[in-house]
Amino acid sequence: MKLQAVPLLIREANVFIRAYHRHNRPAVGARFCIGASADGDLVGVAVVSRPISRRLASRYVAEVTRVCTSPGAPKGTNSFLYAACWRAWKSMGGTRLVTYTLTTESGASLRGAGWKIVAETTVSGKPWCGPDRQREYQEVYGQIKFRWEVG
Repeated sequence: MKLQAVPLLIREANVFIRAYHRHNRPAVGARFCIGASADGDLVGVAVVSRPISRRLASRYVAEVTRVCTSPGAPKGTNSFLYAACWRAWKSMGGTRLVTYTLTTESGASLRGAGWKIVAETTVSGKPWCGPDRQREYQEVYGQIKFRWEVG
C-alpha cells in the first residue's frame, strides 16, 4: 500500500485526532497540517505549529505538535508523516523542526525519519499557564519527555 501526502485543514486533522489519538486532545492552531492517504483513505495526520517553548520561538523553527494514525494504517505511516513535515517545512525556508515524545515511547518512527534526541525535559510541577496564558491541564503535561530535532 503506497502512502501519499495530502494537505489538510486544521479542523480536518482535529476530527481525526479526536477519533484516534491515545493521549492528546485536538490541536489549537497550526502553521500547516499534512495527511497520509493510502488507497484514498486518510490513515494519518500531522500538525505543525509554532514551538510551544518560548525558548525555541523563531520564524525558522516549527514544532510537530501532533502525529496520529488510525489502527489500520500501514507500517511506517508515522515515519512517513514526520519526513513529510520536514520536507514541507524546509521547502518554506525552515531550518529546524522539533517534536517531543514521552520517555515511555520508543521513538522508532522518528529515528526512521532521520530525527535525533537532543534533550530531555524536566517537570517543574507547575502548569504552563497564568493570567495571560490559560491552558486546560492534560496529564501528559506533567511527564518527562524527549525533545527530538531534524534540520
